[in-house]
Amino acid sequence: MSLVKSSITIGFFTLISRICGFVRDILIANAIGASWLSDAFFVAFKLPNFFRRLFAEGAFNSAFVPLFAGTLSDNGREAALLFAREVLSVLLFILLLLNAIFIIGMPWILPFFAPGFIDDPEKFDLTVVLSRITFAYILFISLVSLLSGILNSLQRFAAVAATPILLNICLIGALLLAELADTPAHALAFGVLLAGVVQLVWLIIMCMRADALPGLALPKLTSHVRELLKLIAPAALGAGVAQINLLVDVVLASNFDEGVSYLYYADRLNELPIGIIAVAVGTALLPMLSRQIREGNHNAARHSLNRALELVLLFSLPAATALVLIPEPLISVLFQHGEFTAQDTLATYTALIAYGCGLPAFVLVKVFAPGFFANRDTKTPFYIATFCVLVNLVLNLILMQYYAHVGLAMATSIAGWCNAVLMGLILYRRGHFRPDPALRKRLWRMAASSAFMGLIIWNMHHYLVVQFEGTLSERILALCLLVGSGMFSYGACALCLGAVDRTQLRSYFRKNKSVS
Repeated sequence: MSLVKSSITIGFFTLISRICGFVRDILIANAIGASWLSDAFFVAFKLPNFFRRLFAEGAFNSAFVPLFAGTLSDNGREAALLFAREVLSVLLFILLLLNAIFIIGMPWILPFFAPGFIDDPEKFDLTVVLSRITFAYILFISLVSLLSGILNSLQRFAAVAATPILLNICLIGALLLAELADTPAHALAFGVLLAGVVQLVWLIIMCMRADALPGLALPKLTSHVRELLKLIAPAALGAGVAQINLLVDVVLASNFDEGVSYLYYADRLNELPIGIIAVAVGTALLPMLSRQIREGNHNAARHSLNRALELVLLFSLPAATALVLIPEPLISVLFQHGEFTAQDTLATYTALIAYGCGLPAFVLVKVFAPGFFANRDTKTPFYIATFCVLVNLVLNLILMQYYAHVGLAMATSIAGWCNAVLMGLILYRRGHFRPDPALRKRLWRMAASSAFMGLIIWNMHHYLVVQFEGTLSERILALCLLVGSGMFSYGACALCLGAVDRTQLRSYFRKNKSVS
C-alpha cells in the first residue's frame, strides 16, 4: 500500500474521530464550560492521555514497530508474534504495577501535575477522585497500542485508525447519561474508563480476524524485550516532546483561573490538523521506512520522507494560517454555548493564535521522528527533546509573567520550532534527508497559496462581522462560508501555481474510480 493511500485511509478514520471529538468537546463546553469542574476533569483526563501519547503511542510504538517489522521481514509471522507475546507479558506486569502506584498514591502525586489546585481543596479533592477513575485507562490503551503496532506492521491501518472513534462515542454517551452521576465530570471520567475497555475488545477482535493475536506467557526479560526497553526510554522524550511541553503548560496553567480549560480548548483545535494529517502520515511512514532501510534501499527511504513532508505541509500551512487569522469565529461557533461565555472565547482564541504559529513545526516533528526511529536511533531525538523541554520551561517562566496562559502556548510553539529545525538539520547532515527538487519547488507555492487564502479569509471575516454577532444559526452559516471560501481559494491557487502534483492526483482518483 502506497504512503498516500495509507495516509488517506488513516486520515479518513481520524477525521471521523475528530468530528466526533468536536461533538464531544461542544457538549463538554455546554455542560461545564471553563470552570473548576472542567479544570478538574481536564487534568484527570490529561494524566492518562499524557502517558498514552508519550509511552503507549509515542515511545512504545516508535520502538516496537521497527523491531516487530524487522522480525516479520527476517524471520516470518510466527517469530514476530512470539516477540509480541514476550513484550505483552512484560508490558502487562509493568502496567498493573504502575496503575497500583498511581491510583493509591494519587493524593501525593497530583500536586506535581497541578500545584495550583492545592489552594482550592474542593477542586483538588475532585481531581484526585476523577484521576483515580481515569488513570486505569492507561492499562487498556497501552495494550491497544501493542495490538495497533502489530496491525500497522501488517498494513491493517483501517482497524487501528477507527479505534479512537470509540473513545469519543463513549464520552458522548457518558455526557448524555450525566444525570446518573454526581456531576458531568464524574460521568466523563467513567466514560474514559469504559472507552479503554471497548477499544481493547475491538482490537482483540481485529487481531483475531487477522490471525495475529499474541498469547500470554510468564513475563521474562528476553534479549528482544531488553532491546525494546533500551529503545523506549530515549524514544519517550524524543517522540513526545510536544506532549511533555503541553503537560508543563498544564502544570503552570493550574496557577491561573480556568487556565487549564482555556489551553485544553485551544489545543483541541490545534490538534485537529495534527491528528488528521501528521499522525496519519507518520503512522504509515514508520513501517514503510523501516522496511526500506532494512532492505538497504536508502534512496527510496529519502524519497518517502520527501513525499511525506510534501503531503503534511500541503495541508498544515493553510490550517496554521486559518488558526492564526480567524481564531475568534472558530472558538465562538464551536464552544460558546451554555456555560462557555464570551470571556472564555476571548481567553481561548488568544491561546489558539499562539498554538497555531507552531502548528507546522508540530507536524514536521511527526514526520522527521520516523526518520530516526526507522534507523533504530532513539538517542538523538532524546537529546534534541531534552534541549527543547528546557527551552520551553525557561520561556514558560518568562512569558507567563507577561501573557499568563497565552505565554505558555507561545513557549510551546517556539520549542516546537526548535525541535523541528534541529531534527531536520541532523537528518540532513547524516544523509537521511535531502529536500528534492519537487519538494523545494512546491514548498514556496504552498506558502504563496496559503498567503492568498489568508488574504481572502481575513477580508471575508470583516465582511461577515455582523453575522458572527447574530444567532447561533447565523454564526454557523457565516463560519461555513468563511471556511468554504478559504478551502476553495487555497485549492484553486495551489492547483494554478502547481503546489500539487496534478498528474499524481488524477492518477489516484482514476485508480479509486476504477476500484469503485
